[in-house]
Amino acid sequence: MMSTEVRNGRLERGVPAVRSQILVVEDEPDVASLIKHTLDRAGDVDVTVVGTGEAALKTTNERVPDLIILDLNLPGFDGLEVCRILRARPPLATVPIIMLTARATESDRVQGLDVGADDYIVKPFSPRELAARVRAALRRSRAEVSAPAQTDLYRGKHLVADFDAVSVLVDEKPVQLTRREFELLRYLVQNRNRVLSRDRLLERVWGYEHVVETRSVDVHVGRLRGKLGAAAHQIETVVGLGYRFVDQ
Repeated sequence: MMSTEVRNGRLERGVPAVRSQILVVEDEPDVASLIKHTLDRAGDVDVTVVGTGEAALKTTNERVPDLIILDLNLPGFDGLEVCRILRARPPLATVPIIMLTARATESDRVQGLDVGADDYIVKPFSPRELAARVRAALRRSRAEVSAPAQTDLYRGKHLVADFDAVSVLVDEKPVQLTRREFELLRYLVQNRNRVLSRDRLLERVWGYEHVVETRSVDVHVGRLRGKLGAAAHQIETVVGLGYRFVDQ
């Protein structure tokens, strides 16, 4: 059986049918309806909508979704607290979480990404952009599951990163990274001494088909540098081009 998928406003055929389970946590009925309609158009997803943080925690305890779209301004537990709780549960630690919220400041974005969100979209939002980001997150998640295991170890003067064991040490002290920060560091290290554009990082680390928001790259690089301490300078900014990880 083959599925259809909405891309750039038209249906594309020939994609193997894989129904993804998506949980939408949104307390505004009109917004929740728009999100569900947008995702239902693809024809290869099952969308469940809940309106509170408590309902989200209960639902995910009963069944682990493939992706979660999470509002922050929720009654009871807010979205940030829900995200923290979900990330502390092993079955949900790697499930993609997209925060969809009216909180638009940079500090809000950083806080959301820091508690474990994979992406952050500000309301009002473009339905097409939301669908693109959902497709990208699902595609990357599937690729990670199907990818063969391989040992990938980097040792530098200050930094030791065992990407196979999901372990990062700076001066022999463990560093806690979010999933996206970890993937960003891995891709930079794997391509060390090469300049990587923001567009390329969005494509390879975020999985976007098209450039959506290069600012996300800058925010993540800034947060990653802040956590790497003595090894932070190994991620160089190449003005006008992008970023480069250098050996030391």
